[in-house]
Amino acid sequence: MSELINNSQSRKDLLKHMILQLHEGVAPEAVRARMIELMTKIPYGEVVEVEQELISEGLPESEVLRLCDIHSQALEGRIDLAGMKIVPPGHPVDTFRRENRELEKVLRELHEIFGKPGPDISGPGMAPYLNTLKALFNSLADVDKHYRRKENLLFPFLEKYGVTGPPKVMWGKHDETRDLLKNAVNSLNAPGEVTPEMLEVKIEIFLKPAAKAVSDMIMKEEEILLPMTLDKLTETDWYEIYRQTNEIGYCLYDPEISWQPQGIEIAETTSAEEGTISLPSGSFTSEELLAILNSLAVDLTFVDRNDKVKYFSQGKERIFDRNRAILGRDVRMCHPPSSVHVVDQIISDFKCGKADSAPFWIQMGGKFIHIEYFALRDEKGEYLGTLEMSQDLTEKRKLEGDQRILSYKN
Repeated sequence: MSELINNSQSRKDLLKHMILQLHEGVAPEAVRARMIELMTKIPYGEVVEVEQELISEGLPESEVLRLCDIHSQALEGRIDLAGMKIVPPGHPVDTFRRENRELEKVLRELHEIFGKPGPDISGPGMAPYLNTLKALFNSLADVDKHYRRKENLLFPFLEKYGVTGPPKVMWGKHDETRDLLKNAVNSLNAPGEVTPEMLEVKIEIFLKPAAKAVSDMIMKEEEILLPMTLDKLTETDWYEIYRQTNEIGYCLYDPEISWQPQGIEIAETTSAEEGTISLPSGSFTSEELLAILNSLAVDLTFVDRNDKVKYFSQGKERIFDRNRAILGRDVRMCHPPSSVHVVDQIISDFKCGKADSAPFWIQMGGKFIHIEYFALRDEKGEYLGTLEMSQDLTEKRKLEGDQRILSYKN
């Protein structure tokens, strides 16, 4: 027995045999029990190799996808991660893991809420309970950016090294998880009064499966995908992934440390003209533009025509917190559930041309805050996106008379 367990090819053959047994209809629990008994530890790389071999030998990808959850459950916590490479803070793998930790915080909150008995949330307690669930699932839906970075950045590099099967299978699981999350959010936002009994049904049918799908994917990433990518990809590959990450955005986490691989020369800008932004009334470098935008006494946030957050200014004293985790996120996910209908109305009115601006003002912490949304349009009047501009007018509202002499505020 020990000779079998200690032989890599034998382990892979056994794993492949058991997966095929599942394919042929052998009871999953019986196969799972045998796998645990015979293989207490399976190196992560062998799982990937077996998956790749099965696809190459003709097992349909859809079938590997169906069996993915079953054999992942059997291997959960038993994949040997010894020897896995350690990465520094700021490395793309470090960012993936830290995003997973933030997702796990949301999942823990959800599991605590799922455990509340029905009578405790009836009557007046139902609305806050529902709003909390909506907010948590809005946060969980942010995992889409995490998945898109894997699909559009990680997977192409794996395919370059001949690893094609596992990425396809994992992408399929991403889509399944997205569908489950979408159904969960839709069930929470469905019109009509919700009773404790109805909510219990929604939790069991829609919410719990979606949360479990996110949790299961975290395990697959941490124990299979990320160790494999660290073995396959070079530091140059990782830096290319790092450079492009901002284009997609982050999931519930904003990296605080920049990363650059050691021993790799990064090309510097050599042309004075490179990076220059030219406009009809003048031009400036990207560095100058950044300084201008961050010097404005207003907070700016730009949402593109597809309702995705693409930019926010970084002035010294922001009114509302922003971090790079919102980049690429649907603007609706950046607002509390109670105000999403207002955001929808503004965007709808801007897109159809009904309105060009929407002003608001609020009292917040003793300050008078003015918020205004502007529709951005091209020369033909086509909608380009929405600009949110917020400013603290507390001190300006106190101004009286004139100031005609030079003075500086210390």
